[in-house]
Amino acid sequence: MSNEYGADQIQILEGLEAVRKRPGMYIGTTSSRGLHHLVYEIVDNSVDEALAGFCDTIKVFINEDNSITVIDNGRGIPVGINHKAGLPAVEVVFTILHAGGKFGGGGYKVSGGLHGVGASVVNALSNWLEVEIYQDSKVYKQRYEKGHVCYPLKVVGECEADKTGTKITFKPDETIFQETIVFEFDILKQRLREMAFLTKGLKIILTDLRVEEGSEPVVREFHYEGGIKEFVTYLNKSKTALYNDIMYFEGSKNNVYVEVAMQHNDSYTESSYSFVNNINTPEGGTHLIGFRNALTKTFNDYARNNKLLKDSEANLTGEDIREGLTAIVSVKIEDPQFEGQTKQKLGNSEARSAVDGIVSEQLTYFLEQNPSVAKLICEKSILAQRARDAARKARDLTRRKTALEGMSLPGKLADCSDKDPANCEIYIVEGDSAGGSAKTARSRATQAILPLRGKILNVEKARLDKIYANAEIKAMITAFGTGIHDDFDISKLRYHKIILMTDADVDGAHIATLLLTFIYRFMPELIKQGYVYLAQPPLYKLEKNKKVWYAYNDDELNQILAEVGRDQNNKIQRYKGLGEMDPEQLWETTMDPERRILLRVVMNEEAESEIDLTFTTLMGDKVEPRREFIEENAKFVKNLDI
Repeated sequence: MSNEYGADQIQILEGLEAVRKRPGMYIGTTSSRGLHHLVYEIVDNSVDEALAGFCDTIKVFINEDNSITVIDNGRGIPVGINHKAGLPAVEVVFTILHAGGKFGGGGYKVSGGLHGVGASVVNALSNWLEVEIYQDSKVYKQRYEKGHVCYPLKVVGECEADKTGTKITFKPDETIFQETIVFEFDILKQRLREMAFLTKGLKIILTDLRVEEGSEPVVREFHYEGGIKEFVTYLNKSKTALYNDIMYFEGSKNNVYVEVAMQHNDSYTESSYSFVNNINTPEGGTHLIGFRNALTKTFNDYARNNKLLKDSEANLTGEDIREGLTAIVSVKIEDPQFEGQTKQKLGNSEARSAVDGIVSEQLTYFLEQNPSVAKLICEKSILAQRARDAARKARDLTRRKTALEGMSLPGKLADCSDKDPANCEIYIVEGDSAGGSAKTARSRATQAILPLRGKILNVEKARLDKIYANAEIKAMITAFGTGIHDDFDISKLRYHKIILMTDADVDGAHIATLLLTFIYRFMPELIKQGYVYLAQPPLYKLEKNKKVWYAYNDDELNQILAEVGRDQNNKIQRYKGLGEMDPEQLWETTMDPERRILLRVVMNEEAESEIDLTFTTLMGDKVEPRREFIEENAKFVKNLDI
């Protein structure tokens, strides 16, 4: 019997060894994103207890040693013996892959942690993990190191009779997360806020204990009785709502529970986010298709029946109706079929018909009850339709002029001679003088230069037709070669590095933000696939005894001064703009691949709603949210240009 048990034990450890050898297969990446994913896996299990109706408070602590503690008041992981494994259930959960109460064993009706790899993967990728369980007036405890059991599950104390729940503390393994093992408060804050919005009434408290002595811990509490309706209000806070009510539809069909909240605003971009069992699905799927179908059909029917669309006019497209829409589509489903381990896209066909049916029926009723709101939305959609027609004509002009059809690239583009996109990079430079320096400085084989005149159009406040009519934006679209929006095709990208090179002052930062807003709204895939960079020109030039040093910030300057000495021979120049550099200096500091510093622009897809909100706050019409944002973030400003 003991031999058999030993063989089983080895098999279990082999399972977790596989996770340690190929962590990317289980958590996608061992970068910062994978590190934070460990926390979501543990919190997801507590949220599943909340969805099942057994838990209303989850506490998450970032401890001083950068370990994480998650405490919930759910039922507590079962401590009894699992007869199939011959081990306590809690040990099975943490040491055996694909084990859990979510595979139709009756433990959970719906859950986010569906692959059954959550707890065991976190355990495998941690230096150590401790679990405490409160059940039957007792406190049970077990510790693991790198996935190995340190001692059998034991009782370490007593607790009140009515206290139940689970406390898990883990420290990620620095040999696996080599890039960083430091948790970022803001990343966790965004994800936990989202989880609280999606679970009506659940309270999640995040506490950062990594503070200087004498300082108070940083605490954020998320608790939304209004659930996803409050989520829409939060996302729309930097926009002007078209009407006061937030439409809210819910119901169950085909064993799928559907919740939808939506409200139009006066912007021109759609912000729709979809979730399955509280898991974000950035690539959408059947539930989002069902929602969009219902929206398009219902609004067209309403516009026709109420003569808002003439018989001779074409139907409104989904795009027209969704202009300026903020929507949350959340479904709970017993057996979700995700495409891929990262759960990015839902495949269940019953979700499509459930969302379509519930939204169609309840939206029709809402529009009949609220004719003034219905009219407002239809009028905005008809305006969008006209603008889209104008944009199509402008786009066709742009398309006819693409380099791929032998027509000329933008006149001011100094292209590179190499035709392999993997070797090519394009510098988007502000102003003709900096453009002139960059053209002289560049390596002609691989570096293209596109100078832009002044500040480009703020796409956050403009419709498609205006965007296509803007010369600077048209020049970028044509130079990149990919097209935008529905025409976007990454395989036609002409440069694998798009480098935004602006002055190191407030104006330069504003221009970089305008450019990033355009790329994020119309070519987000360029950011997702890592093709967009920010150049880092130096702030200072120090000359002493005919020797030259460049400093990229105040700390570097002070470091150099400490080495070379502070005296009257020092000539320090603070660059106000790229135009102040001659071509040689620009090459040495900002364009030479051997010496330059580039910042790659990255996007955390799990926090896409927060990214969207940040762009709207910074670039939208409302001043108040922008002032709040500046006040909140002022303490993080570097290199303030006064």
